Amino acid sequence: MKAALITEQGTIEMVTVEDPTPGPREVVVAVAACGLCGTDLHIQQGEFAPELPIVPGHEFAGEVVAVGRDVTELAVGARVAVDPSLSCNECYYCRLGRNNLCERWAAIGVTTAGGAAEYAVAPVANCVVLPDHVSTHDAALIEPLACAIRGYDVLRSNLANHVLIYGSGTMGLMMLELAKRTGAASVDVIDINPARLETARTLGCGNAVTSADQIDMPRGWDLVIDATGNENAIQDALGRVGKGGTYLQFGVSDYAARATIEPYRIYNQEITITGSMAVLHSFERAAELFAAGVLDPEIFISDRLPLASYSEALKRFQAGEGRKIQVQPGLGV
Repeated sequence: MKAALITEQGTIEMVTVEDPTPGPREVVVAVAACGLCGTDLHIQQGEFAPELPIVPGHEFAGEVVAVGRDVTELAVGARVAVDPSLSCNECYYCRLGRNNLCERWAAIGVTTAGGAAEYAVAPVANCVVLPDHVSTHDAALIEPLACAIRGYDVLRSNLANHVLIYGSGTMGLMMLELAKRTGAASVDVIDINPARLETARTLGCGNAVTSADQIDMPRGWDLVIDATGNENAIQDALGRVGKGGTYLQFGVSDYAARATIEPYRIYNQEITITGSMAVLHSFERAAELFAAGVLDPEIFISDRLPLASYSEALKRFQAGEGRKIQVQPGLGV
């Protein structure tokens, strides 16, 4: 099969490798679409993946083409979205139900071969069957939506909150959609990319601007969410949290990124600073919300490129072009 392979830091090659075979409780999925995100960029830059080479791609959906000998839940032909999370279910954090913090944490497309290929292997337990009306290609959006839902689980959002989101890429826009549906009084978006701000306006945010100074909110915001991972945006965002408010670090930063906090202000104004890591008990809920139409794929997916264009797709993502960029093995064949 054809696959994109990050061979070493900064280097991506299209290679031909053997077709995968499933283990006893695994299935092989013919990948319909695989989305790119910041994690893929970090892996290409030499972070996150414990070792290279690796076939990236943790946001994918497709059709089951082979099943392991002990698989009874799925049959060949089933259309599925795949949760890439691989936890041990044995360590201290897994026993607490915090599998996303697993001491042996692993993930398809990060520690094992992922969906930037014609075929990918996944545990049957990680596969969610798609209803007939959901496009298999569009269903690659379910994994990032599951991450956004986990973020909102952490926030424990109240009705009538005023929400400020930094970043109007895919994840910022998903947080916008969830904020609207969880009873926010207002949702404002900050970005320096005019095209992405226009998409935020299309989805119905209150203000879509380049600086929070352009918004009249003298008491600050109840919820401030960083979906950029950029340390300058993070530093500004921390100062926008109102009394009793919560700051969520949702964007993935470089290891070296740093921001300064004001301990007295955090104490005196009872500000909460928290983070959200990947997917936790949210994938099935994401699949249900996606099937119910919480996202419009035609708005969220800006580029659908052949698998052979994976390197180009990652460059576009790094340059801030488009929104969700997908590679699709069936294109250009």
